[in-house]
Amino acid sequence: MPRISEFYGIVVYMYYDDRNPPHFHAFHRDSEAAIMIDTGEILAGDIARRAHKLLVEWTETRREELADNWRRATNGAPLLPIDPLD
Repeated sequence: MPRISEFYGIVVYMYYDDRNPPHFHAFHRDSEAAIMIDTGEILAGDIARRAHKLLVEWTETRREELADNWRRATNGAPLLPIDPLD
């Protein structure tokens, strides 16, 4: 599970063996959520409201990079780091 970004105590990973819809995993404190790349909505799990709001903002600004990493993961290629939220 490659770490692709980290900001404000949130750590973002993407797994190679995940299935559609395209998403990433975010960890914050003791919680985890799968976040959809297209919408920023929580697909599974639970995460603090403030952390989710930051993730939605980050997803909106990094959507193309996230989609590129999703394609890389589904093809077994190395994932690229993504800049944190400014």
